[in-house]
Amino acid sequence: MQQTAVYGVDDVSYQSAGGIEGLRRLVADFYRLMDELPEARALRQLHGESLTLASDKLACFLSGWLGGPKLFSEQYGAIAIPSFHAQWPIDEALSQSWLNCMAQAITLQPYDPAFADYLLRQLRLPAQRIVQASRNRHGIAGQ
Repeated sequence: MQQTAVYGVDDVSYQSAGGIEGLRRLVADFYRLMDELPEARALRQLHGESLTLASDKLACFLSGWLGGPKLFSEQYGAIAIPSFHAQWPIDEALSQSWLNCMAQAITLQPYDPAFADYLLRQLRLPAQRIVQASRNRHGIAGQ
């Protein structure tokens, strides 16, 4: 009997993303889209001029988050994603802009459609938590 790999178990998601090389390609496309898309302008302005460090941090974070090596904590230490991002006033519009850039970047990858759908669904939860943490810190009204 053949056993089917399940996303979110062990390193199945990490391997489905192409390992760290695949994640670096995803992140490169994500930040390129953020640079190019007019609708992502407000989101892009939250980042510094260079996206090199942000790109490395996101790829390293995704590695561990998807069940691969814990590269972020090895290189940068521990992080709580919502509270870290609460330093900026991130509302639903910025969160949706981030998710839209990521959705487009995901479509550019050679991912199995089921994994692409899974990955975007999984990314929605931390995006929602970031908005809530930012609301709590900045008093941003819910939408």
